[in-house]
Amino acid sequence: MSQARGYSAVAMIFHWTIAVLVILNWRLAENAEHASREQAMAIFADHKAIGITILVLTLGRLAWRLTHKWPPLPSNYAGWEKMLARTTHVIFYILLVGLPLGGWLANSFNGREVEYFGLFTIPALPVGENEGLADSIYDVHSLGGQIIIYLVALHILGALKHTFIDKDGGIARMLPFGRVGKAQ
Repeated sequence: MSQARGYSAVAMIFHWTIAVLVILNWRLAENAEHASREQAMAIFADHKAIGITILVLTLGRLAWRLTHKWPPLPSNYAGWEKMLARTTHVIFYILLVGLPLGGWLANSFNGREVEYFGLFTIPALPVGENEGLADSIYDVHSLGGQIIIYLVALHILGALKHTFIDKDGGIARMLPFGRVGKAQ
C-alpha cells in the first residue's frame, strides 16, 4: 500500500482510538440511563473523563491533519460521495470538539468539576451557576451524541460499500494493511 493513498500510522492511531472511545462513551451514557443514581454518577464520571480524552485526541488529530498531507479520495468517487465524505468529516470534527466542550460547560453551569479518572481534577469553567442553562446544554449534548452515532453508522456503511461493492479499498485507507484503490 502506498502511503500517498492511505493515511499515516499516526492518523490511523488517532482515528481508531477516537472511534473506540466515542462508541464506548455512547454506551456508557446509555447504561447510565438505566442505572441507579449512585451507579449513574460513577458511570458519568467515566463518561466525562473519556469525553475530555476525546477532546484532547481530536485536537491532536486536527493539528496532525493540518500539518501533514492526507491522501486524496479515490478517483472513482462520484461528486456527491466526495461532498458527503467531506461534509461528514467536518461534522465529525465539530461534534468531537463541541460535545466534550458542551459537557464541560454544562457541568460548569452546575458548579461541578470534572474528575479525570481520579488522577486530577479539571476545574469548572468560570461561568457561574445556572441550572436551567446547564439542562439546556445537556439536551443539546444528548442530541449531538445521537447525531454522532448516526454519523458513525453512515461512515461505516460508506467504508463497507467502498470496500466490498466498489472494491476501491475504502477501509484499507485507514488500516495498515489491505489494498487501496487508485487516487485522483
